[in-house]
Amino acid sequence: MFYYYRWKFVIFVILASSIIPSCKSQEKKKDRNNYKNTELYNFAEPKIIKLPPALDEISGIAYFPKDTSVFAIIDEDGLLYKIPLKDPTNIKEWSFDKPRDFEDLVLRDSTFYVLVSNGDLDILTFKGVNIHVDKIDFPNASKKANEFESLYYDSASNRIVLMCKDCDDDKKKQVSSYFLNDSTKEYNFSDVIETSFLSDSKGSKKEHIKPSAAAINPVTKELYVLCSVNKILFIRNPEGKITEVLKLDPALYKQPEGMCFTPAGDLIISNEINTGGSATLLLLKNKKKQ
Repeated sequence: MFYYYRWKFVIFVILASSIIPSCKSQEKKKDRNNYKNTELYNFAEPKIIKLPPALDEISGIAYFPKDTSVFAIIDEDGLLYKIPLKDPTNIKEWSFDKPRDFEDLVLRDSTFYVLVSNGDLDILTFKGVNIHVDKIDFPNASKKANEFESLYYDSASNRIVLMCKDCDDDKKKQVSSYFLNDSTKEYNFSDVIETSFLSDSKGSKKEHIKPSAAAINPVTKELYVLCSVNKILFIRNPEGKITEVLKLDPALYKQPEGMCFTPAGDLIISNEINTGGSATLLLLKNKKKQ
């Protein structure tokens, strides 16, 4: 009798162990269904590329089409990294500045633009194996009244644009942006995005959006704006209308701070390390790519 009950117990454990993973899998799938995809991208199942510890604080990224790699910066150190997507552990590194709060990165032609959180820009060009640096200061940056995390290139206007994360003049009702005037090397007011699209049906404000990255899709010409704190990504068409607002799964998009596109429209998002694990690049293939 003892052996009989012992075997019944063993069978129960085996069955339970097979059912529990199945339940967890179904629960995980159900959670993913709470986050919608778009016609172009499957946000629920990106390809995950783990990064080495040197990139734990990865912030801005820029795609380099000549050899399918990604350039990146990190939060606190003036270091430029190159990450081969086919071998992300084989990174290269260059120093360009003293420690500051670096937030985003844009590559236009052969020039890199690095955004500091107060709106200043470091403009980097390679001279052989060395980097030459020019600097442009944002007006009244020393007052620290404004905070920026997003920088993008608008090919239609050939402008470098920086977007507010938390600017004093916005008063939580809008998001302002400024562009760099190439001829004067000064900033000009560019545009405002009204944040009413986050209000409920009664017009009550739900939250103040805080952009952490932005980039224009080269295929659709739409502006994609990533908000790490809010865990959303919204899309604005060339006419200025918000066409989609996507909730992001925090299990995948733990701390998304950088974003760029490939020429074919593949979307790449960078995640800081957050709590445990490793920093990552999330690659979302353009489903309509020819």
